[in-house]
Amino acid sequence: MASRTAREERATATRQRILTTAEQLFAEHGVYAVSNRHISEAAGQGNNAAVGYHFGTKAELVQAIAHRHAEPTEQLRVRMVEQVGDTADVRDWVSCLVRPTTDHLAALGNPTWFARFGAQVMTDPALRDIMVDEALSAPSLHQVLEGLDRCLPELPSEVQAERYDMASQLMVHMCAERERALAEGTPTPRAGWYEAGTGLIDAITGLWLAPVSRD
Repeated sequence: MASRTAREERATATRQRILTTAEQLFAEHGVYAVSNRHISEAAGQGNNAAVGYHFGTKAELVQAIAHRHAEPTEQLRVRMVEQVGDTADVRDWVSCLVRPTTDHLAALGNPTWFARFGAQVMTDPALRDIMVDEALSAPSLHQVLEGLDRCLPELPSEVQAERYDMASQLMVHMCAERERALAEGTPTPRAGWYEAGTGLIDAITGLWLAPVSRD
């Protein structure tokens, strides 16, 4: 039993090391520029087939990375949704959309790679649905979208869909740009992730409340 437990612990540690290494390499170089062999070597694995053994295909590896971050982000959002209750304030719901992501990135310390990893994946047509499906599997995200719908009943459905896409793009790429700047040691517009989240909330709230042209 003890030897089995030790093997399981080693396997878990290996999986986590591969996930972290792959996330960094994908963030810095792009998903298809990085081979499984490259990941295995960078993760200190003597067996070049280690990535395939533990995760299967590259798409499954990407999904595992996304899922690893989705769980703590969901926990943060659940707490925020409980706090705002039945609010009719658009900014409250936008905060529930933004803060869990920026708070999670802040909690990871520096450097981080997940924001740039997400940006790389979201621009890849073959992998984008993995990130989208992972996000939409979170019950709290549906509560946030329903809350926004209740606050903006006159907003046409096609405009709602368009503005959600705009908000998603703004979050993904602004977080990735901030993360890149932090990794390179270049100046950022905001002092910390909390302040960066505030800037995003301001911008996305304005986006949702913007007038709709009727012609």
